[in-house]
Amino acid sequence: MIAEPDTLERCPFFECFRPKHLEQISELATRLTFKPDQIIFNEGEVSSQFYVVVSGRVALEATIGGRKICIQTLFSGDELGWSAMVGGRRQCQARALDVVELLSFESARLREACDQNLHLAKAFLERLLSVVAERLQSTRLQLTSALAAAPPSQRIRSR
Repeated sequence: MIAEPDTLERCPFFECFRPKHLEQISELATRLTFKPDQIIFNEGEVSSQFYVVVSGRVALEATIGGRKICIQTLFSGDELGWSAMVGGRRQCQARALDVVELLSFESARLREACDQNLHLAKAFLERLLSVVAERLQSTRLQLTSALAAAPPSQRIRSR
């Protein structure tokens, strides 16, 4: 087992999961370490990895109007890479702010585990949707702030 179930128990993403599901998921995890300023993944790339932050801080950054804008800072227990679970492209760049330790999950293996257990699938889908909603809200707030700070000539105008 690469990750102990109690490591997952401390992560908010997994707080509603049953102990037997945590044990099953922990067997799918691989530990990774990133140095400060190291890119975990790039905006727009296709990836099959879903991550949970064990320690350190990660900046989620998007390119808006040619500028990198920090959408959200993630901490221990937070998750990133949700787009891998739906087969999409990365919505932002993830960059380590400190030495960062992550648990990495191959999305195909997680989907297979969910296919085999509907209770696990339900818990995972509910948490994943809440993450997506939170990230959309954070992006909207950052975009609103960035647009308000832009000179009038660079603001997006509605028709």
